[in-house]
Amino acid sequence: MDPSLQKHEFSVDMTCEGCAEAVSRVLNKLGGVQFNIDLPSKKVSIDSEHSVDTLLATLNKTGKAVSYVGPK
Repeated sequence: MDPSLQKHEFSVDMTCEGCAEAVSRVLNKLGGVQFNIDLPSKKVSIDSEHSVDTLLATLNKTGKAVSYVGPK
């Protein structure tokens, strides 16, 4: 595990597999992230060097309601 990566948890209003794929797509495009999507609980955990603002802006590109839960 890279110590420079920080783990953040976000709540994303995902209702289906397509929503989760949209989240995967924007995060993969951003790069430098490792993430886990928990569709049933509508949570996305992200390990990244990016700032929370950058991650939020990226997740907002999905058009879903997104909120920052906090560091993990």
